[in-house]
Amino acid sequence: MIQVWWMWMALAAAFIIGEIFTPGFFLLWFGIGAAVASILAILELGMGWQWGAFLVIASVLFVISRRFAERFTKKQPSGVGADRFVGEKGMVLEEINNIKSTGLVRIRGDDWRADSDMDEIIPLGKKIEVVKVIGTRLVVKIIREGGQDDNAR
Repeated sequence: MIQVWWMWMALAAAFIIGEIFTPGFFLLWFGIGAAVASILAILELGMGWQWGAFLVIASVLFVISRRFAERFTKKQPSGVGADRFVGEKGMVLEEINNIKSTGLVRIRGDDWRADSDMDEIIPLGKKIEVVKVIGTRLVVKIIREGGQDDNAR
């Protein structure tokens, strides 16, 4: 029969090896908790103590690491990445139709797939403004003659 402490050690090894293949220091804390539970099993403490130590240690380390990470991780400033296109104006290269999932716009020389913010069909050649970015698609609104957009009327 397999000793309980071997099972805890195997679980600890699995979590620690799994951490190598995943981002974000999540599985590591469970690996440490399982290693502590293994030590308690070697000391012949009951399963309640082993499970309690596993859960408490993993949870405490997880919470501490999140607070530490949040303190030192900088938030992405606005206007970086694809968000830099919000507020930019461009031209429709292919009719935007949310139902057919068609639409292509050119913003600053880059071509992007686009959706209409009001689910309206925006024809080829119309001027648009980017409202937001969802995944790899821009959400745009049409700019009416005189510089007025749909939402200004």
